[in-house]
Amino acid sequence: MSIFLMLLIALVLDAVLGEPEAIWDKYPHPATVMGRAVNWFDETLNQGTLRRIKGIASIIALCFAGFIIGWIIQWLPDFGILEILGAAILLAHKSLIQHVEDVAHALRSGLHAGRASVSMIVGRDSHQLDETGVARSAIESAAENFSDAVVAPAFWFLLGGLPGILVYKLVNTADSMIGYQNKEYGEFGYGAAKLDDLMNWFPARITAVLICAANFDWRAFEVVREDAGMHRSPNAGWPEAAVAGVLNIALAGPRSYDGEMNDDPFVNASGKKDLHANDIEDTVAVINRSWLGLIALLSLVVLLGWLF
Repeated sequence: MSIFLMLLIALVLDAVLGEPEAIWDKYPHPATVMGRAVNWFDETLNQGTLRRIKGIASIIALCFAGFIIGWIIQWLPDFGILEILGAAILLAHKSLIQHVEDVAHALRSGLHAGRASVSMIVGRDSHQLDETGVARSAIESAAENFSDAVVAPAFWFLLGGLPGILVYKLVNTADSMIGYQNKEYGEFGYGAAKLDDLMNWFPARITAVLICAANFDWRAFEVVREDAGMHRSPNAGWPEAAVAGVLNIALAGPRSYDGEMNDDPFVNASGKKDLHANDIEDTVAVINRSWLGLIALLSLVVLLGWLF
């Protein structure tokens, strides 16, 4: 079975099944196991001197373990079934859409509920966000996580099979837990943050192109070309600029982290700045069309493989 067909099946399984509670209420999700492993290294080594070296050694050890586990599973005589199931579990399109839609529903019921809901998916301060701030946070999270949770895992599965996607998810999980530029993790999380930036470099740019192309919006390409590099992140600005261009809204801009406001510039500054729950739902539609574009592209590759 070709790697493209395995990925295609995995993407469809993820979109249909998501995260079945009947399974993950009984057994730990692989992402949970990864988080526990990262936490063990954090609690054991993030102290004393040489924290940067300890952090780099930790992420290398995690990647090596993930690669070996994936390599062993990949060589089992299962006709690719375990690779498909593993990829489907590690992809997260359906859960991404559900979490973002939850913010839209909560925001419609009230600002306090919207703040509480968006705080589950973003790291910025949410307790003082207005309606626009809640909506913008959810939209940015949807754009960035479509790259991190769908396109990037798919990219690394195509390049490295199950070992590739496992290593990527370990790095991404570590970055989300310890990849912060603060006193606690600035040194220990350095390696995880830099490796995550590196592993997301190509996928973020692929995601931007996919969003623009799948939504047939050529103006959005101009927004990506002009504004993606203005973002504080070397990667998040690409999918965010694409979504901003498609919907003609302004994203990024000033926001508060740990009680401190920054003065980041807007992406697509000429776009609409007053955002609401409807804009979150429009973003979900954009992301879903982009996912369908990915499915169509993979289907074409699989079909051409069968024909030639």
